[in-house]
Amino acid sequence: MTLPTAVLGTNGPTVGVQGLGCMGMSEFYGPTDTAEALATLDAALEAGVTLFDTADIYGSGHNEELIGPFVRANRDRVVLATKFAIERKADDPSYRGVRNDPAYIHAAVDASLRRLGVDVIDLYYMHRRDPQVPLAESVGAMGELVAAGKVRHLGLSEVTGEELREAHAVHPIAALQSEWSIFSRDVENTAVPAAAELGVAFVPYSPLGRGFLTGSFAAAETLSADDYRRAHPQFSGANAAGNAALVAPIKEIAEARGVTAAQVALAWVQQRAEVHGLTVVPIPGTRKRSRLAENTAAATLRLSAEELAVLEPIAGKVAGNRYADMTFTSAGRE
Repeated sequence: MTLPTAVLGTNGPTVGVQGLGCMGMSEFYGPTDTAEALATLDAALEAGVTLFDTADIYGSGHNEELIGPFVRANRDRVVLATKFAIERKADDPSYRGVRNDPAYIHAAVDASLRRLGVDVIDLYYMHRRDPQVPLAESVGAMGELVAAGKVRHLGLSEVTGEELREAHAVHPIAALQSEWSIFSRDVENTAVPAAAELGVAFVPYSPLGRGFLTGSFAAAETLSADDYRRAHPQFSGANAAGNAALVAPIKEIAEARGVTAAQVALAWVQQRAEVHGLTVVPIPGTRKRSRLAENTAAATLRLSAEELAVLEPIAGKVAGNRYADMTFTSAGRE
């Protein structure tokens, strides 16, 4: 199978309509089989996945170093996306700061280029927005990276529709990456309409609800001690029990169609492109070739109007925030 393709932004790169999120290969989702993770990168490329997504925060740089050799070996086929803005401290694992100032941006891109071992980044995202720094300053600095040949295209993550318009007026934005799934549809308020209006592609992260929509787990307590999902309000206590029940219609549709719940959830996200009139390239994350094959097979799965109607009300019934600290999202600025 070879994935259909789509263009990110008005003049951005052509990519497979499904990308690969590489975060879990280094951190956040418990123990990783590195050999299998690296084999999954190769399998993804052979399946038609060309957009590979990482960030400097993932493993505090480890993820960029991990995928670097793969990117370099397939440089003419890979569209490399990475991100800056979330700051960590070696002596405080729980610390998360946000930096958008120009000096930090210039230092961050140089550090990412060194870790990846490449001369240019295809798509460089501002991972999170610091409202204290004018967007014109931040996006202006990002534009300087394009002019310097260090970056080809710009992206934003977790911004509102108004912020996307403001940024796009400073420099063309190729893609907006934010959470979007059957469980999380806040982006449809302002961000999706703005992206459609401006010709900006949408890159949904966590399209499988961090695995919850697949039925792979039903409560945080069942996850390994080092799995960051244990801190997510949606997966804990009474929230988890209620939300697990919401997954039932997804499973029922999957069983009736002879597919998996993950494939139904991904097909729903892919069909948002038609619903909202914009390019949509989800980036489900996986570390296993078997899951990669399952995910990419969903790219051509079409849900019927009746099936979509069954799934429509689910997001409005979800209990709990998608992060313990929602200040790291665009929700509070809508």
